Amino acid sequence: MDAVSTSERKSVPYRDKTLLFDFDGTLSLGVGPVVAYARAAAQQLPADEARALVKTVVATLDEHPSGRAPGTNAIDGYDLVRLMSADHGIRPETLGEAYLASRAHLGSPLAPVVAPDGIADFLSEARQHANLVVATNAPDIRIDEALEVLGLAGLFDATYTSLGKPNGMAAVLDEWLPRGQVLSIGDVWVNDLAPAHARGALTALVGSTSDETPDVTPTFSAHHLHDLYPAITEWLRDSSSSPSSPAPLTTPSER
Repeated sequence: MDAVSTSERKSVPYRDKTLLFDFDGTLSLGVGPVVAYARAAAQQLPADEARALVKTVVATLDEHPSGRAPGTNAIDGYDLVRLMSADHGIRPETLGEAYLASRAHLGSPLAPVVAPDGIADFLSEARQHANLVVATNAPDIRIDEALEVLGLAGLFDATYTSLGKPNGMAAVLDEWLPRGQVLSIGDVWVNDLAPAHARGALTALVGSTSDETPDVTPTFSAHHLHDLYPAITEWLRDSSSSPSSPAPLTTPSER
């Protein structure tokens, strides 16, 4: 999205390390919000065709929860909906309204979300050593409510919405890199991690790199965020701030 980034922050104590988290697909898991987006987009179609679009999206996400289905070039579930909507003649310029309508249900039974295993305990420990920041392209619609549902309310020092990543990451990095080292954590290399990598920050990729380019070189990587907790914790506690060997990718399974 192209909106100017916004930030909501508390009075942040001095910590010389920052964990910078993407939201959808990283902190907030599950295909519910993407299916809600597909349903909202499909309302532009006749009933039978609308059901067919949603059914196709759901079936694809069942097999590829990340949305990165082979042969689609989709970078995530939302991009998958965009591409499949085009196949049904839905104009791209109409999808913005559908997306906003779907976000109004974020974290509700109409767009359910789940948290990564053990994330609340991990963040509670991590914030003793690092600033915790959320940076997302999503608008500021029910983000707080979703964090509440995920059990993560009150754990973050700052939240940036409508960033327009990858370019929008520059402003966030400008703010947090002067404080010390930053570890950017996300599921889409080009949006969440490449801008941080280019500025000398550390990166942690959640998900498979099999459909990414050879230029993808995260500091840490694993199929699930919880598999990265030990490596990130070691880095946070290491006064020398030098990362250990990247965590290996685990066996693929649904995130």
